[in-house]
Amino acid sequence: MPDLTEVAAGLNSTAIHLVRRLRRADESLGVTPARLSALSVLVFGGPRSISALADAEQVSGPTMSRIVSALVETGLVHRTPDTDDARAVVLTATPRGRALMERGKRQRVDRLVADLEELPIAEVEVLREAVRILQTLE
Repeated sequence: MPDLTEVAAGLNSTAIHLVRRLRRADESLGVTPARLSALSVLVFGGPRSISALADAEQVSGPTMSRIVSALVETGLVHRTPDTDDARAVVLTATPRGRALMERGKRQRVDRLVADLEELPIAEVEVLREAVRILQTLE
């Protein structure tokens, strides 16, 4: 039996390094990582309140309010009144915000494809199986 702590530590380290490397592709988008992360939640996870977005991003409400204000000012997010609570707003990605996130996703995937093309087919198949296994942990 493999040492599960060793496997978990290796996965953790590798995931962090992979995300950092792929974030470099995001630099061309011209939006800070914190704003991209919040926008990603809205694009791929759907509309939500500022507090729900803050919870998803694990930041305080005031921090998320600043991030959202910047996203609204740049036309990437739209605020609409919450129909259930007049004091609250619902945040939705604009078409421009969606297009930006889709472009970023394509750039990251393209970068990974280029990396995978350098590997032997057998190793790519191992990675395909690893992805399948990791998705069962979600």
